[in-house]
Amino acid sequence: MKRRLLMSAKPKVAFYWCASCGGCEEAVVDLAEDILGVVEAVDIVLWPVAMDFKKRDVEAMADKSIVAALVNGALRTSEQEEMAHLLRRKSQYLIAYGACAHLGGIPSLANQFPREQILKYVYEDGPAIVNEQKTRPQLEFKENGWHVHLPEFRNVVRSLDQVVDVDYYIPGCPPTPQITKAAIGALLQGKLPAKGAVLAPDIALCDECPRKASKPTDLSFTEFKRPHQKVLDPEKCFLAQGIVCLGPATRSGCEAACTKGNMPCSGCFGPTSRVKDQGAKILSSLSANVAPKEEAEIVKVLDGIPDPVGTFYRYGLAKSLLRRKGA
Repeated sequence: MKRRLLMSAKPKVAFYWCASCGGCEEAVVDLAEDILGVVEAVDIVLWPVAMDFKKRDVEAMADKSIVAALVNGALRTSEQEEMAHLLRRKSQYLIAYGACAHLGGIPSLANQFPREQILKYVYEDGPAIVNEQKTRPQLEFKENGWHVHLPEFRNVVRSLDQVVDVDYYIPGCPPTPQITKAAIGALLQGKLPAKGAVLAPDIALCDECPRKASKPTDLSFTEFKRPHQKVLDPEKCFLAQGIVCLGPATRSGCEAACTKGNMPCSGCFGPTSRVKDQGAKILSSLSANVAPKEEAEIVKVLDGIPDPVGTFYRYGLAKSLLRRKGA
């Protein structure tokens, strides 16, 4: 079923970032000359990283007057939640743009630690911190008639759809210009798939990887190495070289940018629709193909993966079966 836009001659579009590195904003700029066509076709009503817009301007807009809002970044603070709810109310289509909005991204690796532990390290125990009074930012501060409010730091990092309803997902860290262009084109032409779709091919990355012909049918791991620990064959499947590659558990559409650059897939496009938990999927596959059968030898092989959470859930801890719950 195709979904069509309800819009005027020049649709309103919003871009907003939450807990992110800025790479998704760069991905929009990376459209290069194609961005001129986007700017010509739409009326950008919110893009704080590039233009001076005010929150009150968005609040004054009629509900659903923005055709599409592309939100990147995970959500950690009360301000980010507030903006997500505001853009949801004002937009016909809310799109999770990039791995952090889609899956929680790298920021959600913080969900391994309690909120108090993070704050204590950042403001008291960090090696570069001198804070003898153990002062922390306060949510409210009054001085000489000024009343200042700061956002609240929530207990967990969440993906966009764990806070508000999301219509579509554009994956990647960051999304490629081609994926971005195709998604924006589909929006402007009204050629949209069913709600909830990820706007990228629903097939594993191995399908577009130039090394797929060298992927062995039977894997037998006797050790795992990290990419910097050995000279990598630029044409041979990473798994065949004992390098963890998340390609078999990751959605394609990135044009195999990492594997073409002689680096293994780290999973930023997220799982296909047939995978419930991306990290568990690849972890199960690798573990089942460890050659040794004695516990001590198995442990020795798995010690070659010193950071399992960071390896298998680099982008998706917030959406995984391991996620912590709490506002």
